[in-house]
Amino acid sequence: MSTAIISFMFIILLAVSVAHFAWAFGFSWPIRNEKLLAQTVVGTPGVERMPPRLASFGVAVCLAIALFIAVAMGSPESGGPLLSIAGWACALVFLARGIAGYTPWWARQFPEPNFRLNDARVYSPICLFLGAGFVALDLMRM
Repeated sequence: MSTAIISFMFIILLAVSVAHFAWAFGFSWPIRNEKLLAQTVVGTPGVERMPPRLASFGVAVCLAIALFIAVAMGSPESGGPLLSIAGWACALVFLARGIAGYTPWWARQFPEPNFRLNDARVYSPICLFLGAGFVALDLMRM
């Protein structure tokens, strides 16, 4: 069971991390221009440009670290209690982000229509799945 969870988490985290690395290097993939990309993935009012490249790079690195934590959690013998704590921390971050996406406060902070649509259909559900995945992996380590 943990292999299936880790596999799905690996694919998602790798894909999202690669996208952030691409944005860190100035690519607007998979969207045709920077303005539309910013409206779709950032979502703040009147956003015209992506955040500084260093921010995208930082997010990409954090996602890659989460990917390695998830893979390492596949073995109950690996990492000891520190790995379990890291797993719980990842679970907390992803669950908080996933839940926040459905709150009115979040909708006011990120009102761009492209972002709102994708957040409700893709971003928040993915975060909830990843958070639940980390919880499941942590529970299997007990």
